[in-house]
Amino acid sequence: MWRSCLRLRDGGRRLLNRPAGGPSASMSPGPTIPSPARAYAPPTERKRFYQNVSITQGEGGFEINLDHRKLKTPQAKLFTVPSEALAIAVATEWDSQQDTIKYYTMHLTTLCNTSLDNPTQRNKDQLIRAAVKFLDTDTICYRVEEPETLVELQRNEWDPIIEWAEKRYGVEISSSTSIMGPSIPAKTREVLVSHLASYNTWALQGIEFVAAQLKSMVLTLGLIDMRLTVEQAVLLSRLEEEYQIQKWGNIEWAHDYELQELRARTAAGTLFIHLCSESITVKHKLLKE
Repeated sequence: MWRSCLRLRDGGRRLLNRPAGGPSASMSPGPTIPSPARAYAPPTERKRFYQNVSITQGEGGFEINLDHRKLKTPQAKLFTVPSEALAIAVATEWDSQQDTIKYYTMHLTTLCNTSLDNPTQRNKDQLIRAAVKFLDTDTICYRVEEPETLVELQRNEWDPIIEWAEKRYGVEISSSTSIMGPSIPAKTREVLVSHLASYNTWALQGIEFVAAQLKSMVLTLGLIDMRLTVEQAVLLSRLEEEYQIQKWGNIEWAHDYELQELRARTAAGTLFIHLCSESITVKHKLLKE
């Protein structure tokens, strides 16, 4: 029965759709949410102080306006994003706030703030190395030796994703039951480093963020390539925990809250990666042709 509860559906609804609607939403100066790669502390909630939100295009990109004030980052930099689609998504995040602004729910805003302020002062090479390092402790590469039902579950659900990644990138990714984890070939690291180098620093911030949520570089790659939906990736990252819950039960509210939060963060991070990887110049050129 527990296996049927955990079966991943191929036709699951994707959470990666762009936000619909016009270029208006709302934002406020410099809120952020913590993550393993962030230096910002979570701000407290505050009463919503703006009525309208709009998006304007400036010299450096797209800006967010709260009434007649321009949004700023925690370091007082002008909040400017590279694409209109990302600006709309962030603005929608602010516009959805009710009487109280809950900064900890605004994951896209936090990722943008991190990209703009770069509080940890990391360059592109450092971001790539940080992302690839998740291979050393990748969730789906660590296997148990018992019970047999969990061993079989991990093999049936995780092996196909590893096989896909190996074929997709032409690399070798092994699994292990050792506490030391699997041995990742140097060639595999080189290939993935080269692949990640094709992304800009904004997208790399998102990639590291998603990998930190799922504790898996392989699952993150599956999301980026749309081999997995957010729901599938989250369930795969929590496979052992979901197995234990099905067997022993859980604290109702705690489990549901953690699951929804993980889905929200993963969905926001994946959306951020895709929106930061788009090229407006290329799209406009194609339209002209």
